Amino acid sequence: MWTEAMDSTKSEPLKGSPELKLVNPSQYRFEHLVTQMKWRLQEGRGEAVYQIGVEDNGLLVGLAEEEMRASLKTLHRMAEKVGADITVLREREVDYDSDMPRKITEVLVRKVPDNQQFLDLRVAVLGNVDSGKSTLLGVLTQGELDNGRGRARLNLFRHLHEIQSGRTSSISFEILGFNSKGEVVNYSDSRTAEEICESSSKMITFIDLAGHHKYLHTTIFGLTSYCPDCALLLVSANTGIAGTTREHLGLALALKVPFFIVVSKIDLCAKTTVERTVRQLERVLKQPGCHKVPMLVTSEDDAVTAAQQFAQSPNVTPIFTLSSVSGESLDLLKVFLNILPPLTNSKEQEELMQQLTEFQVDEIYTVPEVGTVVGGTLSSGICREGDQLVVGPTDDGCFLELRVCSIQRNRSACRVLRAGQAATLALGDFDRALLRKGMVMVSPEMNPTICSVFEAEIVLLFHATTFRRGFQVTVHVGNVRQTAVVEKIHAKDKLRTGEKAVVRFRFLKHPEGVLSATCSLPTFWRGAKFGVARKGQS
Repeated sequence: MWTEAMDSTKSEPLKGSPELKLVNPSQYRFEHLVTQMKWRLQEGRGEAVYQIGVEDNGLLVGLAEEEMRASLKTLHRMAEKVGADITVLREREVDYDSDMPRKITEVLVRKVPDNQQFLDLRVAVLGNVDSGKSTLLGVLTQGELDNGRGRARLNLFRHLHEIQSGRTSSISFEILGFNSKGEVVNYSDSRTAEEICESSSKMITFIDLAGHHKYLHTTIFGLTSYCPDCALLLVSANTGIAGTTREHLGLALALKVPFFIVVSKIDLCAKTTVERTVRQLERVLKQPGCHKVPMLVTSEDDAVTAAQQFAQSPNVTPIFTLSSVSGESLDLLKVFLNILPPLTNSKEQEELMQQLTEFQVDEIYTVPEVGTVVGGTLSSGICREGDQLVVGPTDDGCFLELRVCSIQRNRSACRVLRAGQAATLALGDFDRALLRKGMVMVSPEMNPTICSVFEAEIVLLFHATTFRRGFQVTVHVGNVRQTAVVEKIHAKDKLRTGEKAVVRFRFLKHPEGVLSATCSLPTFWRGAKFGVARKGQS
């Protein structure tokens, strides 16, 4: 998201000056401003924030009411010219050497999507079991508050035993849209997923992960495979930091996934209990292992500031306190999600799109009258309907030819898939038995690396005894999850808790395809014990 300071009190600027005149600009100046807005929307992948009444050097000058009204009118004309809408985020009065009251206004400019290229953010939802993750997502995506007994979460569960136990054991996806004016678009009013996609300029895809300790491997797979832009860590106000909360926090820190915290169930607790939980979180975030700056959000103004600072500084961690039953402070979270900008810029996106096609296979389905369908994320390049790709590696290290028959993104048809986007690809009558999770679909021109042995620098987070040669562990590298054996520990015989070393691993079952994007991802291994490896090399 691009933020631009605008001062309409200035006269026509000198050549090269970034100061802008918004009160009755000349036609030439207006066209120039429109061109600047187009570029900033492109840089912000469809979003930009304008600060009216702030000089380019950051001085809070403010504008009189008449000047502010004229500036907003000009900004609205500029937005119409580029096919965008504007939303006033907040207004603030400033103390300036003037007899008249002066204000500063922050305005969100969001482009109306074309060709289904809406802004898409993936948010992984972490937290201990029974903290209310699925219930919160149900309230956000269905538009109805919970009844206090888990009714809101029923539509999110994928298996009967999840409905019976009330506990998530698999990875599910839910969508929440915002239109160009910043209004929520969800399943309320009997909307379908296709209608949500058509009406939204910005889409939040929630990845609901399991909270129970016995499903920790599923949570790790969701974080490493689906590459979320950020994470939402849910903490129950009445229990505080309990169960797997610390482990999930450690996962986000080790994978360098930015996260914000939501304290739920405040309707069940006294105010002092909620405050105690928040203080507990603040102490943990300030510890040397975290180095985070907690920011408690209590107003809409705080939510706007939190969204902007969260994108600019990886150390800022917003904390929300809300209830899924009473709906208290739920709107603050929606404001935050609406304004939250993409954490990758358009230049990085463009560079990935110039590369050859690489698609990670995370899910495999059989759909009646469609055939075999695979779900996953496009790591690089562009994928279109009718493209010829190769998938592998098989157990003997080969790649098989296939054709992409159709593409669906967020449950609606899509013609073109771009790097960084998640989707499902229909492969027609391709034999499902030949596919498995962890495979890659790549362009035939690419010569993918087939990996049976790899080395990685690991940090041993915890081990009851010592970690040594011959140990078998479950390795997570991107979308790859397979058992591997430790062949060698360089320069050491064994490792203890907290130690670091370069370790050589060998996959036990079959080779894996190591993508260029995967090589830079942290590698998690998990067996009887737990650790993290960084900078994996084939």
